[in-house]
Amino acid sequence: MNKKMPGVLLLCGVWAGAALAAPPSAPKQPTVLPLTAQVEGKGYAQLSAQWWQWALSMPVEPYLDPDGRFCAIGQDGPIWFLAGTDGSFDALRECKVPLGKHLFLPVINMIQQTPLGVKKGKTVMSCDRLQASVAVNNDHLASAVVLIDGVAVKNVASYRVRSDGCFPIYPDLPEDDRYITPVAASDGYWLLIPPLPVGRHTIVVGANYGAPEGGFHRMMQNFEYVLWVGMGDGFAMRD
Repeated sequence: MNKKMPGVLLLCGVWAGAALAAPPSAPKQPTVLPLTAQVEGKGYAQLSAQWWQWALSMPVEPYLDPDGRFCAIGQDGPIWFLAGTDGSFDALRECKVPLGKHLFLPVINMIQQTPLGVKKGKTVMSCDRLQASVAVNNDHLASAVVLIDGVAVKNVASYRVRSDGCFPIYPDLPEDDRYITPVAASDGYWLLIPPLPVGRHTIVVGANYGAPEGGFHRMMQNFEYVLWVGMGDGFAMRD
């Protein structure tokens, strides 16, 4: 009986050691809402149109923001819009985001619109042509990588969103019987992210087109956000 005891103890020791040596679980995948999701009745396509209406109504286009100084301008409702760039620079932005806000983020995208100030009776691009124009580069997505808090979003290329036909690009523009109302079509890759918990979060985006020719056909997109979620006005942002 006593001779078997060391064996029992050794077996227990091996079992305990194996438990302690178990590999850590893989990082949890970031939550991105599916393309069928809606927030207060608005889905991806409607939000992409609303994002462009927001962006082009700002005193400074948010995709030109160098460091996050403009990130709170014009934000309203349950969705907090984040911006990419125009492809001419890499951006590192730091922003405070209220708790409970969904985030809507362009990975890379295009817009085509009819111009302002065109008198009625003149010819402008049809909605079909606008849609065809913005589709070209997005048909040739070369790469798209998004990291949320250091963890990659799977299959970013599956989040392609086209606007529902065309939409008024300046919805607050008064009607004028003399001029054609400008409209636009958008096409690209977007992510709708549910509200993040209180604290510091990072979102890193890298994407580029590989179309053979055309405007922005080799556009590269690189930007990063440091988001302080649920931190009050008295909180000083820091790394």
